[in-house]
Amino acid sequence: MLLITAIGFGVLLNPLNTTMISVAFSRLQQEFQVPYSAISWLIATYYVASAVAQPVMGKLSDMLGRKRIFLLGLLLVTISSMLAPFSPSIGWLMAFRVIQAIGTSSLFPAGMGMIRSSITDNQARALSVMSIFSSTSAAFGPSIGGFLIQYGDWPAIFFVNFPVILISFFMSIKILPKDGPRKPIASGGLDLWGIVFFTALIVSWLFFFLSFEQGFNVWLLIVSLVMSFLFYQFEKRRKQPFIDVFFLKNNLNVCMVYIQFICVNIVFYSVMFSIPSYLQQVRHFDAQRVGLIMLAVSGFSVFVTPWVGRWIDKSGSKSPLIAGSLFVMAGSLLLLLLHDNTLPYVIFAFLSVFGISNGFQNLGLQTALYSYVSTKETGIASGLFMTSRFMGTILSSSLLGAIFSSEFSTQRLHTMAAVCAVISVAILVLSLKMPSHRPQTPYAE
Repeated sequence: MLLITAIGFGVLLNPLNTTMISVAFSRLQQEFQVPYSAISWLIATYYVASAVAQPVMGKLSDMLGRKRIFLLGLLLVTISSMLAPFSPSIGWLMAFRVIQAIGTSSLFPAGMGMIRSSITDNQARALSVMSIFSSTSAAFGPSIGGFLIQYGDWPAIFFVNFPVILISFFMSIKILPKDGPRKPIASGGLDLWGIVFFTALIVSWLFFFLSFEQGFNVWLLIVSLVMSFLFYQFEKRRKQPFIDVFFLKNNLNVCMVYIQFICVNIVFYSVMFSIPSYLQQVRHFDAQRVGLIMLAVSGFSVFVTPWVGRWIDKSGSKSPLIAGSLFVMAGSLLLLLLHDNTLPYVIFAFLSVFGISNGFQNLGLQTALYSYVSTKETGIASGLFMTSRFMGTILSSSLLGAIFSSEFSTQRLHTMAAVCAVISVAILVLSLKMPSHRPQTPYAE
């Protein structure tokens, strides 16, 4: 349990910093005198850096040692958290957040590798605790951010990282298993050109989706599709590719998990980023009140996650994922009932449905993924899993930029909810198509 706790304190830094800033968007627009489009870039650059860094750090942790990469990640988070509060412009804040993203992206794949190699029995229960630290902590972000901004302004959301960093650092030094000898990085061991190509590919798609604010850009779509095809052709010829396209091609179940996780995060982060701004700009709630309302997501997520872990240990991931999909759909439809005079406790009740769905989906998809990959593939699989999460968040920021480009209003919130409802149908279909049982031969190499 101490091992999980030591890793968990580090792992929660990424999702916590992902969503904690959501309550600060209105304040940052005032501070730096920028439109919401600049905030969309603040969100997107963090996710692009995380999407690239997760698999890179996963592979490096397998090569150089998981404890070493974990401690390096904590160091980078420390540096970024010290510098970000003193940013002279939104551009500098973006740069420091990119450093933070790289640091926090080192923690999840390295930590999951250590857990899978050290814990063999009842892994779903162990992962349920990790889910509370990782994905569930994202739900706490707006609540914590609301209180911090109310009493300490936006720099406080960076200073609050230091107690967490210190706890994780001292526990990691004493508790995490020592690394073995470093594996030499052979020629081609780290696909640097593949990393550069993948980054350019992500950025091209990002430009395409963010262009929705001005309309549908056919040329950007063509460029992104061509680059996607060329990336596939490039990577399949590499001896040690950055993205193992053959592995994905030959493991349909793994691909379905990644696609479903992308869809889940489009909905989740669309809600997490839009609701605080909506409540502040349309309903004129203060940051503290917004934080209290957003507790609905985090509180119910923490409550259901341990129970879901026991359900998965008994019957596998499919049934919990179907249940979670229905909650996603219900939450999206309930948002269509919001109006300008909806009482705060009713908004709280609607958001609690998303909290329940978060507890089901995150743990269910993690355990489904690890049932399809071997222990030695944990680092890269975990990295790609989190890359899928950030692909979903990139798409959510693009969706929000297109819908709320000119203003926040109840009607525009309903438009977002309708899109989320459509995506929830895809999530349900993917859950229904998932195999009913885990593979009979456990992957515990």
